[in-house]
Amino acid sequence: MKMLFLCFLIVSVGYFPKEEKNKSEKILIVYHSRTNNTKAVAEMIQEEVGGDLVALVLENPYPEDYHAIVKQVAEENEIGFIPPLKTKVDMARYDTVFLGFPTWGMQLPPPIKSFLNQYDLSDKTIIPFNTNAGYGVGSSFRTVKKLCPNSTVLEGFSIKGGVERDGIYLAIKGDVAAKTETEVKKWLNRIEVLE
Repeated sequence: MKMLFLCFLIVSVGYFPKEEKNKSEKILIVYHSRTNNTKAVAEMIQEEVGGDLVALVLENPYPEDYHAIVKQVAEENEIGFIPPLKTKVDMARYDTVFLGFPTWGMQLPPPIKSFLNQYDLSDKTIIPFNTNAGYGVGSSFRTVKKLCPNSTVLEGFSIKGGVERDGIYLAIKGDVAAKTETEVKKWLNRIEVLE
């Protein structure tokens, strides 16, 4: 009888769900998103795996004008400048880091390079995800691997988002969002993040 009561007590106080919660508390989903497409995918990932969702914010925000940001980012990439981040993260809390970003100039955006240079991600699992204007990831996934030499970098996810150049901003909504959710779930199952 005592054993039965103990089992009931363990289940009723949420012992098993707490174990699962502790697992998800070790997950960070960090992203940079100008048009909110990458943010939309980040939220879908969080819905599936839990964890903390953190947007990367720059100390000096990029200009709103599309042509001005394209020019500035091209210059930053050319000289290897990585912009300082306002966002701070206690990286010791996390074992798994989902890393979300758009493709900019067929490269990894400078704010993501800043994040990867700022934190020691050794022995952590890094899972990149990307939105783009239809041209793909460019060199961005390779750059993530290069900047995380002591991490386990899993297969990334990429999907078409908006085309800011053409005035198409948030594209991952409505039917497109539903299709994207399906693709995100397939990817998470394939990399064995979902059980």
